[in-house]
Amino acid sequence: MLIVDDSVVARAVLSRLLGDYDDIEVVGQAGSAVSAHKILEDQKVDIILLDLEMPGIDGLAALPELIRASDGARVLIVSSACADGAASSIAALRQGAADTLLKPAAAQFTGRFADELVDRLRRIARPGKTVTHRPAGRIGALTPAPTTRRLECLGIGSSTGGVHALARFFGALPQSFTTPILITQHLPAPFMPYFAGQLAEMTGRPTRVGAPGVQPQPGELLLAPGDAHMTLVKTGPVIHVRLERKRAVSGCMPSVDPMLASIGKVYGPTGVGVILSGMGRDGLLGAGELAAAGGAVLAQDEATSVVWGMPGAVVNAHLAQAVLPPDQLARRIVEWSEGDTAWR
Repeated sequence: MLIVDDSVVARAVLSRLLGDYDDIEVVGQAGSAVSAHKILEDQKVDIILLDLEMPGIDGLAALPELIRASDGARVLIVSSACADGAASSIAALRQGAADTLLKPAAAQFTGRFADELVDRLRRIARPGKTVTHRPAGRIGALTPAPTTRRLECLGIGSSTGGVHALARFFGALPQSFTTPILITQHLPAPFMPYFAGQLAEMTGRPTRVGAPGVQPQPGELLLAPGDAHMTLVKTGPVIHVRLERKRAVSGCMPSVDPMLASIGKVYGPTGVGVILSGMGRDGLLGAGELAAAGGAVLAQDEATSVVWGMPGAVVNAHLAQAVLPPDQLARRIVEWSEGDTAWR
């Protein structure tokens, strides 16, 4: 791991703290983005621990280049600028950071902060080769494609690494695609208003945080609030949002499972679900219900996922009809919806 922080004290304390763990090795320290880049010319690292507030080139500006120079190292932002709801946190995630963590004063680096830091580092660490249980040669067509090409609702679920994956997905989705899109991204509630604004800016589409009674509109993004599951119900001819706060099987709040299950119930074979990067298995149960209703499920590939837990669970359950990078998933959905291709 490489620590990049302009504070000598912070670098020393973090290095000493992490030195107590056998599975974490600090191989370099840098006080600036320029110094970090020089270290990466000779040193291979799996994780970069990066501060945002530094003199010269700040961490946010340096982030994309550090990821490139490190050949895709996971970046954990540890900064006092990462309070809940902070704009810089969402901006960093959008540019490719794997996760963010609020940095306390150096005197408070032990105890709860240390535990949380190590947990996040272990979560985003590059996994070894994953052994999956899917039949060889069937990636991209693991289950039969739907018989209809009509697409009336798209649901997207994501967690760790998901903000960057969403940016890639929507970067490849043309404005001519006007199917209503529901998104459940694992983020704390204070982040959601700013994240909705970022999504609107990033996609050029109207974006709202889901609220009871809201009706999905063509071309619009509906974002699950951070403190409730977003589902759809049909009352007579009207389809609208219902928020639920009961505990999900995954333990996540919000959870992808209720959203996808409701899309299956309301839209059946005209609903599609996409599972992007994230830890755990949230989305697996909902994907199963959507598939059982005749809908299609797609998953991000392992190579481009920060954590292949959520999409990997769907793939290993043989539910995914396409397993691709986010931008290619978007193109595949458009091609399929226009009748130009099957899922394979």
